[in-house]
Order: sequence, then structure tokens, then C-alpha cells
Amino acid sequence: MPIPIHSAQGTDTYSERLLGDKIYEDLLQLLGTPGFEPRARMPGETALSQRLGVSRPVLRQALARLRDEGRIYARKGSGTFVTDAMPQARPVSVDTLKNIADIRDFLEFRLFIEGEAAAQAARQRSAEEMHHIRRCRERFDQALAQGSDAIEEDVAFHDAIAQACGNRFFSMTMTALAPQTRFSIGLSRSLAGRPQGESRDGVCHEHAAVELAIERGDADAARRAMALHLRGGIDRLFGHAA
Repeated sequence: MPIPIHSAQGTDTYSERLLGDKIYEDLLQLLGTPGFEPRARMPGETALSQRLGVSRPVLRQALARLRDEGRIYARKGSGTFVTDAMPQARPVSVDTLKNIADIRDFLEFRLFIEGEAAAQAARQRSAEEMHHIRRCRERFDQALAQGSDAIEEDVAFHDAIAQACGNRFFSMTMTALAPQTRFSIGLSRSLAGRPQGESRDGVCHEHAAVELAIERGDADAARRAMALHLRGGIDRLFGHAA
């Protein structure tokens, strides 16, 4: 049955929505192909709109969906990049963090999820997955040392651990939470400042402790190390009495 159209404006809106969905699907297919690999800088809006045969406003709608899902991210003054570890499934919708209390609750929630993820990774990880965890940790350290906020590198390290669990639902959960994770890290850094000196060393040591426990296959130690790391984030933001 034809869809009733009541006005020219309604027709345009409906058509644009359908076209936006198609462009979103087209972009999904491009992710992972040459020029759109993890960490690659994507072509600019003009080039992309010409390649896909669509207007820039429609393209921006599709790009916004990919950003919300954690598949791509924008770096001010540098362009748009593909995330380091691309999601394997579409994330579920999770409400945006609205205030400091939300961030605290979110970090507390991550204690449960990621503690078990680290334990499972210690039991299940392959040599290739261990190498990926190590490389993500090294990239995080390097980014901090260079003065970056290292948000993407931080997210990538935690996602690499989830991918090593041998259970796709851990990775799917991390994918769903990626926008909230980025937001919470970014707000934490803006309030508490980028990790410097002793604080920076502390974060790096926490990551290294998680990595080492996973490498040794010690599930209990991996769980504790991850809990200490995330609890450390809460303490750095809210104080030790939190």
C-alpha cells in the first residue's frame, strides 16, 4: 500500500530520511576497506558526498549516527577518523550521561562489567589478541607522553580486552557504551585535568597491571587490577572518600 504523502515538505523529509539510511548503510560497508581502516583519517565531507552521490546535509546525518555508535570520531582541526577497534555489531541505544552523578554511576557499572571482562580475557585470550591488547596499551602510553588526552587510545585498550573474552557480548556491550565512555573520560579530563606526572604514571601502571595479569592467565589478578584501575578513575575524579 502506498505511503500517503500530505505535503511537499513531508515528501522531502521522508525521502531524506530514507536516503540518510541508505548512506549510513553505504558508509558501514566502507568501514574496514582500504582508506577506511581502523585509525584511518576519512575523506572530507566534499569528497565523501561526491563519492556517494549525496548532499552534504544528508551525509552529515549518516556521519552523526556513526559517531553516536562509536564507529568514527572527530578530532578538532584534524578531521574524522575510524575508531581503532571497529564495532562488529550495531550498538543498542543507551541514554547520554547528563551530569556528574551519571558519570559516577557509569564508572561503578563498568567496575562490574570490565572486571569480569578482564578475568575472562585472562582465561580465553589468544596470542594475537594479547598482542593487540599490548599494542593498544603502548599507544595509550605514547599518546599521554605526547600531551594528548588519549581518549581514543584509552577506549581502544578497554575494547581490546573485551574482544579477547571469547564472548561476543562483552565486546557488544563495550561498543554500545562507547559514546558514554568517551564522554565520561572527556569530562573527567576536563574537570580533573589531563593525567600529568604522578597521575599519568599511575594510570599507565594500572593499564600495565591489567595487561600483565591477562598475559599470565591469572583471572583473579586481572579482575582485581581492572577494578583497581576503574576505582582509581573514580578516586581521581571524586576523591578517595567517594
